[in-house]
Amino acid sequence: MEHLGTGIGWRPEIADGVAELPGVDWVEVVAENLCPGHLPPALQALRERGTTVVPHGVSLGLGGAERPDPARLAALAERAEALGAPLVTEHIAFVRAGGPLTASPLMEAGHLLPVPRTRDALDVLCENVRIAQDALPVPLAVENIAALVAWPDEEMTEGRFLAELVERTGVRLLIDVANLHTNHVNRNEDPATALDELPVEAIAYVHVAGGIERDGAWHDTHAHPVTRPVLDVLAELCARTTPPGVLLERDENFPATDELAKELNMIRTVMKEAPAVPVRRGPGAAQEPATEGSPATGPATATGPAPTTGPATTTPARQRLAVAQAALLSALVAGTPAPEGFDRRRLLVQSRALADKRASVVAKVAPELPGILGTDYRPSFLGYARHRPMKGGYRQDAMDFAVHLLAENRPADPDARRQLTQWWRNRSGPKPPGRPANRLVRAARLALGRG
Repeated sequence: MEHLGTGIGWRPEIADGVAELPGVDWVEVVAENLCPGHLPPALQALRERGTTVVPHGVSLGLGGAERPDPARLAALAERAEALGAPLVTEHIAFVRAGGPLTASPLMEAGHLLPVPRTRDALDVLCENVRIAQDALPVPLAVENIAALVAWPDEEMTEGRFLAELVERTGVRLLIDVANLHTNHVNRNEDPATALDELPVEAIAYVHVAGGIERDGAWHDTHAHPVTRPVLDVLAELCARTTPPGVLLERDENFPATDELAKELNMIRTVMKEAPAVPVRRGPGAAQEPATEGSPATGPATATGPAPTTGPATTTPARQRLAVAQAALLSALVAGTPAPEGFDRRRLLVQSRALADKRASVVAKVAPELPGILGTDYRPSFLGYARHRPMKGGYRQDAMDFAVHLLAENRPADPDARRQLTQWWRNRSGPKPPGRPANRLVRAARLALGRG
């Protein structure tokens, strides 16, 4: 594994501070936020200083029932090449459901959702990972995610699930210790047990982040300071192996640069104080450390069922997973009944969290909307989102929200309605957004004349 050292998540809001932080060996960037031909000057300056930059994808949905979208894979590969990255990373999660496999409308979660730890889900994930590995110019590492909900009737622990994934695909692991802590609080899963079962020699690097307890659950917010329990999980991991890299994540509520420096120093202290012990291998670990050309750094020889190739082929495992994921996502974002076996109270917490995130991100990508609507923005958006899944990303979500308001002859203030009408017109172009047959769009067209 390539040694990365201590890093931090690069975000435009803290670009100047990151450049000033001492001892930052590398940074990680959200891949979807980059344009390869027009890198932000501050990020380009880091690259010219020799700082390693790793693209971190959030939209592939490798744990989803559909095979990875070739266009998304090509975009991720392009960013890896533009950055000269030693590897790329993504998540073991699904982010959309529905569509052709279920003969239902496609729904976007706008967030990372957990896959069931079942044989069906593992078979699908392994094939999706192999497809991604073949399409990417550098090694892939996949991240464990935080979960507010637990799937019923799971067949494996998280550690065993990850170990078999590595064994069958040779993929590297990005272990998020904050997510292990989150799953300890929310799902009563022991981080030490998960670490004991992991093939720790497959770890590419580690994430550390903060969170907060709310609604009886731990939320991995990336907007709060790193807590002691998370650092304790990092210490547990460092007692088993020396990770090639550790990175501090922060996405919102950015503190002063000196506060970030203190958190980085706490991480360094934990790593420095970890006892020097031989690598412990769990029951699913490989028997030899990864070397150049081994499964952890290159294409693997599958040890599980042979992958089914061809975009027209739908395996029974994919079909079953598609139905299960569509039912869960529909309950979370469209108000349909909770699937059998799920904790309905916890689903409500997850549903609220998804809507809150949608409202916050839409406010960022379309700041004119809260400017026009004022204090009515958030309650209006949450009411809109309760039964209307996101269908085409956050920018389209902003447009669909505006259409919804105009179709209902809102906002009530005529001046605000005229501003919203003009905002929508400026972004919709000569044709309405979305599908021409969309009933809300037609209604919005009529509403424009009344504005």
